Amino acid sequence: MKKTLTQVFVRKALVSAIAGASIVAGATLAVPAYAQETSAAVRGVVSDASGQPISGAEVEIKSLATGVSKRATTDGTGSYFIRQLPAGVEYSISVTAQGEGTARTERFPLTVGESAQMDYRLGSSLEEVVVMGRSISVADTAIGPTAVFDAKALQDSPAINRNINDVIGQDPRIYIDQSGTADAIQCNGANPRFNSLTLDGVRLNDGFGLNSNGYPTQRMPFPFDAVSSVAVEMAPMSVVYGGFSACNINAVTKSGGNELFGSVFMDYTSDAMQGDSLEGESVEVPDYDETRYGFEVGGALIKDKLFFYGAYEKYEGVDFNNRGAIGSGAINEVQVTQAELDEIRQIANDVYGYAPGTSSPGTFDFEDEKYIAKLDWYATDTQRVAVTYNYNESFNVTESDGDLNEFEFADHFYNRGAELETIIASLYSDWTPNFSTELRVARTDVDFLQAPRAGNDFGEIRVELENVDVYFGGDDSRHANELNYTIDQLVFRGRYQLGAHTITGGIEREEYDIFNLFYQHVDTEIRFDGIDNLRNGLADRVYYGNALSNNQDDIAESFSYAINYLYLQDEWQVNDKLTMTFGLRYDRYETSDAPNLNQNFQDSYGFGNNATLDGRDLIQPRFGVAYEFSEDVSLRAGVGLFSGGNPNVWLSNTYSNTSTTAVQARINGVDLFSQNYVNCEEGVPTGPGYCVPQDIADIVSAGDGSNFEIVYLDPDFEVPSEWKYTAGVTWYAPMDWTVTADLQISRGQDTAIYKRGDLERVGTNDLGYPIYDSVRDPSFVLTNSKNGNESESLSFSGFKSWDNGLDLRVGYAWTQAEDVNPMGSSVAFSNYIFRAFEDPQAETLGTSDWQIEHRVTAVLNYTADFFNGYETRVSLFGQWNSGLPYSLTLDGGAGTIGAYGFQPFLDFEPNVLPVGGERNSETGSSFGKVDMRITQELPGFSPEHRGSLFVVVDNLTNLINDEWGVFRQPNRPGVTQADLDNGASQQRVGGTSLWSMRVGVNYSF
Repeated sequence: MKKTLTQVFVRKALVSAIAGASIVAGATLAVPAYAQETSAAVRGVVSDASGQPISGAEVEIKSLATGVSKRATTDGTGSYFIRQLPAGVEYSISVTAQGEGTARTERFPLTVGESAQMDYRLGSSLEEVVVMGRSISVADTAIGPTAVFDAKALQDSPAINRNINDVIGQDPRIYIDQSGTADAIQCNGANPRFNSLTLDGVRLNDGFGLNSNGYPTQRMPFPFDAVSSVAVEMAPMSVVYGGFSACNINAVTKSGGNELFGSVFMDYTSDAMQGDSLEGESVEVPDYDETRYGFEVGGALIKDKLFFYGAYEKYEGVDFNNRGAIGSGAINEVQVTQAELDEIRQIANDVYGYAPGTSSPGTFDFEDEKYIAKLDWYATDTQRVAVTYNYNESFNVTESDGDLNEFEFADHFYNRGAELETIIASLYSDWTPNFSTELRVARTDVDFLQAPRAGNDFGEIRVELENVDVYFGGDDSRHANELNYTIDQLVFRGRYQLGAHTITGGIEREEYDIFNLFYQHVDTEIRFDGIDNLRNGLADRVYYGNALSNNQDDIAESFSYAINYLYLQDEWQVNDKLTMTFGLRYDRYETSDAPNLNQNFQDSYGFGNNATLDGRDLIQPRFGVAYEFSEDVSLRAGVGLFSGGNPNVWLSNTYSNTSTTAVQARINGVDLFSQNYVNCEEGVPTGPGYCVPQDIADIVSAGDGSNFEIVYLDPDFEVPSEWKYTAGVTWYAPMDWTVTADLQISRGQDTAIYKRGDLERVGTNDLGYPIYDSVRDPSFVLTNSKNGNESESLSFSGFKSWDNGLDLRVGYAWTQAEDVNPMGSSVAFSNYIFRAFEDPQAETLGTSDWQIEHRVTAVLNYTADFFNGYETRVSLFGQWNSGLPYSLTLDGGAGTIGAYGFQPFLDFEPNVLPVGGERNSETGSSFGKVDMRITQELPGFSPEHRGSLFVVVDNLTNLINDEWGVFRQPNRPGVTQADLDNGASQQRVGGTSLWSMRVGVNYSF
């Protein structure tokens, strides 16, 4: 039975005409190509009515925005290939062959990284056939190992945060961690630090590795309206891809056109537009309001030649402190009374002369400002230049010690953010119909911010009560904390069309120049056993760390390194059904900067602590195949080795922790009021917190402190990598459903982990735990695990569109992920202890902290014309996932002392499993919610203009019933029996659990 034209549109995103000429396009079936760049491509075969290829047919593709055209002539096989087309815009395609007629396709959209297959069959029955583009540009939740979202999907989705994370999470394989403000992206159970983010073909991910969201800034570093399309590649089998082992998120920005266009927007929310009850109980919601506003504009400076685009966005928002004392009504009540907190605050003011801030739930103001400017110059028909400038400055107010057994006064929080500048220049050249090149240079500068809200005048004070530790003053990890880095990138690649073969080759270079100052306790940390000792100045312990000169600037370290990439690939269009790619990618590291040599370490270990990445390399083979099995079924598979995403902060640890420039000291049982004080900040009182006791300052000056462990790179360290095996099928099923299924298996090799470098096992104790002796200078080593990380993912998705304005996307993903160490921290010590284990030195695979075993997503859109040409649109996005895994462990004392007798020091964290226990053997509470966006178009000042009003509701489920949509996060690294007995095994995350609403207005012209 023949399909109608409409059916073919919806089911296969194909265009067809049967009487005399037909056009068959399989755009969504092609292997995604070159998605770490800005462009797209169109290829295909032109044949006559009998199916014989036509040589010499003229193919022209024209941008409807800029009017710029590209042309190609079919070869002896009837094939054509037009490359380096700006993505995210619509095109028209025309095909002409003498004596065979013509065909045109109008309004044909191309998304980032797409290589669309447009096959044309011409005949003499009609002079010309015109088909109006594709009805959908992204038909499925994901095609193969890739999820693509165009500008319309981005704008129509209920993205309350104006962040691409809100949208790409509609793919069930992509989990957005909603436990905090970071919204980290987890792909198929992998550490989000192993992702990569590219903007207009240049890596813009977190170049140092401090942020769990993968961005170099606190939020998305470019305006939301500037994005024309986004692709998320889980396992692309093209050698052009690099710099990640989890997934690559590639965003392409808009460009100007001949017609002036633009938009302005503003949205608003407040405490009156947020829920105030959870699970039948009222919660304290402080007064606040938030505003976002921005604009975009694009057009032509010279028609058909020079185009501009710019966008600006500012967010004036608040961060929440959702914690309070017993009975405070806070979302998370900590086991401390308000009377105890009031007494501590009174002592801080009266005895120490320090105002610690509030102890009740509240808000902190922040700002986020970003803008982008872009020029596109079509210098000739074969040469295009694109220049992009991007700026972002933002920060958040962040908690330092936020576990259920910890409480912070407001000024113990800290400001965390960054200022970013990026400039990108690209040259696209078509030298012949078969040979094209691309040259790109870019620089990114990041100035990172981590500063105590109260400034650096006063150190950290910790009051240890029966159930809770209470903190005020500046957090000890922000006393000396400064980071900035520069990344320079160069890309040169070329493509040559040799019949049915597309040969791609390229060289790339990334240079990192990093300045890092990080040292704890520079302003002292003072611990008290109870409130009475705080009042009387009787400190249990005083910590102080600094350079031997007592000048913190002498602790800072600078280093640089580069990665060189070389790759070559053949994409072979075997026939109209089969495409294969074969390629090799080569990565090589180089540096001339080494960590300071510690002679004591060399004497103890027999080698130096100054190993680097210089000369280490990796060859990565890739193979992919796509096969159109039938009109309704297409298959794909691939295998490839991937590397990258290992945070630079892990490497930086080896430069900053050499114990050659600074030391740590501790004195116990100190009467603070009888001390002499030095190193006071200018203009502050002389005394504890503001100054350093003379006795401990002298210890540091003499270099007699105990210091932190040295961190070094294993001299035999190998570049970590991961094999990815993929297989998938797309089925254009009955009743106009598009169904996909994808399997991905990952096997890591030489996975990076931290271990203690000084420990040797000497036996087993009576409880069954290993006994370790420290036989060398204390150290941590960044090394390779003998057991690499492993994961398996199986996903299904379906899409259907109805003529009544409804369309539906549904998806499910099952993921199993195992690792030796989740490596969730930026610090060696924290990575080592902040996990659950029976043996801290064992390289045993266990369920990963990043695993989300089951995840279901659904997107339902409804569009209607209720008001005479002004569209009404309702979008719903629902998601459900199984709970986060967690471990049942001994409490801190039972592990650090009882199981291990202090050796190695495990910091009294609940990280030791019972003998025979398994890491992450338990699963926390599942989570599900539905978000909604309603948009109503309005008339503008002219017929071509449109206004709109919109409402976005985050967690509509919680609005309907406050028992629904509640998100809980299990304690990490472990949950103890006491936690279970007290009902404190999980923490309720208020920002995610409470419904919230934004209302806004948009005007487009």
